[in-house]
Amino acid sequence: MHLLVDAHEDLAWNILALGRDYTRPAAETRQREMDTPAIQHNGNTLLGWPDYQRARAAVVFGTLFATPIRRRLGEWDTQVYANFEQAHRLYRTQLDTYLSLTDRHADKFRLIHTADDLEDILTAWADETETHPVGLVMLMEGAEGIRTPAELDAWWGLGVRIIGPAWAGTRFCGGTREPGALTEAGRALLNGMAEVGFTLDLSHMDELAARQSLDTYPGAIIATHANAAAIIPEYEGNRQLPDAIIKGIVEREGVIGVVPYCKFLNYGWKKGDTRDGLSLETLAAHIDHICQMAGDARHVGLGSDFDGGFGLEAAPAGVDTIADLQKLDPILAARGYSEADIAAILGGNWLRKIRENLPK
Repeated sequence: MHLLVDAHEDLAWNILALGRDYTRPAAETRQREMDTPAIQHNGNTLLGWPDYQRARAAVVFGTLFATPIRRRLGEWDTQVYANFEQAHRLYRTQLDTYLSLTDRHADKFRLIHTADDLEDILTAWADETETHPVGLVMLMEGAEGIRTPAELDAWWGLGVRIIGPAWAGTRFCGGTREPGALTEAGRALLNGMAEVGFTLDLSHMDELAARQSLDTYPGAIIATHANAAAIIPEYEGNRQLPDAIIKGIVEREGVIGVVPYCKFLNYGWKKGDTRDGLSLETLAAHIDHICQMAGDARHVGLGSDFDGGFGLEAAPAGVDTIADLQKLDPILAARGYSEADIAAILGGNWLRKIRENLPK
């Protein structure tokens, strides 16, 4: 099997908000969480270290993510902020959660700060007969934890390598369901990010802000978890990527991670609906759409967002854990993609992109 890279998982959020232990298999976590609030709020988990091994998931982008209090998911949600100081503390606590996870379970998870760290992980995974640690690249989703651009050096020093300025709208730009352009603070943030060397994640940014960023940001640009708006039935909103933004990311040599979430495959799907008719074949259509626009298979990957507000119940039919994303291999082959193309889509494109932008 090809190596898999997943460009978006809210691991720290789940550990802190729901007490999940990702060293366990997904099946064990489901058993432990049966009839608990975790199931009601986030569904059955799709993730666990043994499942990463079966998936050959060598690298995961682990997020720092908290919710503005106006979008709080419920009283149980502890990862919410009312101001920038609170956001800063939450993001630092989540970062410390990754440090603790990798310290206590170095055989299972390791942080990737440099290109050498990445190569160490990949060297280990070259042996298909053993289990290996999953490499974690830290991604800040929503940048409200950055109080001023002067703090960007410190976040870089702590290991954050990718920043997405938006989730909902922020003081930096419009976001999901809250449109708006880049603000003066947003332009200052992007200038500071470019000086330090951060990769910019356009996911969740409003289209206008994303267009402005594509025009002005000189550093690397990606979208870790978003689908093609043009082929989502019943789609309306500003969460998915219009073709113009896809074209811009391709022109900037970026990569887009597609999301196997039923709502992002058919906008009419809602919680409680069956998964019938939505499968990895449906997700492959988004992969193909991006590849056809690009004229090659170099600009698309996976960004599952698994356990990011949805679980097993909202994943496409045929997906039980992250390991099932390997089922895309024969689906893409049947569409005419070569083994080299499939290897790139499942993980190679993300590996190329982060290898280009990690410090030595």
